[in-house]
Amino acid sequence: MARLFGLIGNRADLAARVLASESEALSVRSTGVPLGWGVGFYQGGEVLMRRRPIDEHATIDVAQLAGDVRADVLVGHVRHATVGGLRTENTHPFRYRQWLFAQTGTLPAYASIRERLLGSVPAFLRSSIRGDSDAEVLFYVFLSFLHDAGRLNDGLSDPAHVRDALSSCVAVVDGMADEVGGPSSKVNVVVSNGEHMFAIHRGMQMGYRILEGRADAENILGDDLALRRKTPELDQMHFVVLASDFDDEWSIAASSPTGQSRWTVVPDRSVVTLARGKAPHVESL
Repeated sequence: MARLFGLIGNRADLAARVLASESEALSVRSTGVPLGWGVGFYQGGEVLMRRRPIDEHATIDVAQLAGDVRADVLVGHVRHATVGGLRTENTHPFRYRQWLFAQTGTLPAYASIRERLLGSVPAFLRSSIRGDSDAEVLFYVFLSFLHDAGRLNDGLSDPAHVRDALSSCVAVVDGMADEVGGPSSKVNVVVSNGEHMFAIHRGMQMGYRILEGRADAENILGDDLALRRKTPELDQMHFVVLASDFDDEWSIAASSPTGQSRWTVVPDRSVVTLARGKAPHVESL
């Protein structure tokens, strides 16, 4: 009942159309449990967010909710709360300066390791934690590793430093959980600094879809001739949509009636790096 996704591309004017083209994959149907949702995006040099901790609609269609967003990088999340109340402060994505972060899955043995995790975060970062979710704490552990590497305020940081920080924060959680008899982490994470997007896959199924070139552009524009006239250089369009935590109503394997899915499955225990105009880079954790 949760969903995690990110979008990165080179045409801010087409982002909403791209999301709408994958609305079936990004929608979440409620089963009587309150859901919340949030989107964070980069627009005109600003980091903007929309978050709603409780939404009583039967289906949360984030593509529709973000239909007026004009941005080329976006992080979205539909929340089925497990740790932390239904408050805005616990609603993903979380933000610190230029960083956006969202997670699905619950940290193992969290009640037993929470104080140690918080203790590993420098005081100046810890003071910015507003909610009581495990995901926000993991975000600040990640930021701590960036700080240790001197990359916290570097929006153009080498992607390798970000991947190292993500791997390290999950390793710390696993190490602490193991000490109290807990299992390894089964979480999915998406984080962005506005220039790149990164994802860790250690939870429910994750995949990505590439939309590029004139054929895909014309497909998402449909019969809107007025928009086509306002949208030159369709040949250069390039977007990657990444998403995870699919339920029984939609799966990557069944997303095409021909059996040839437009989506690519991300292998378990992988880290994904996305950049504008480039194919996803996937490597093992």
